[in-house]
Amino acid sequence: MYLSQDIKPISYLKSKTADVINGVNDTHRTVIITQNGEAKAVVQDIKSYENLQNSLALLKLIVQSENDIESGNVTAQEVMFDALEEKLFTK
Repeated sequence: MYLSQDIKPISYLKSKTADVINGVNDTHRTVIITQNGEAKAVVQDIKSYENLQNSLALLKLIVQSENDIESGNVTAQEVMFDALEEKLFTK
């Protein structure tokens, strides 16, 4: 992150909205918007946002899986595959 380029005051966003949006789409770098000297918002291209959301969802699944393993809430692989085959092939 290039702080001098990636942090902009809200007045810059107001006057150069199209430039900011074109910039984040071209560079895939987020822009931090400040108001009264404090970071208040982030402008990000949609693909980077989608990737971030997908990564977070995957991390949540990993945490849930680890919690299931720690609590013993697991099924043996053979039992799971047998049950799956029964559901798939008995219709």
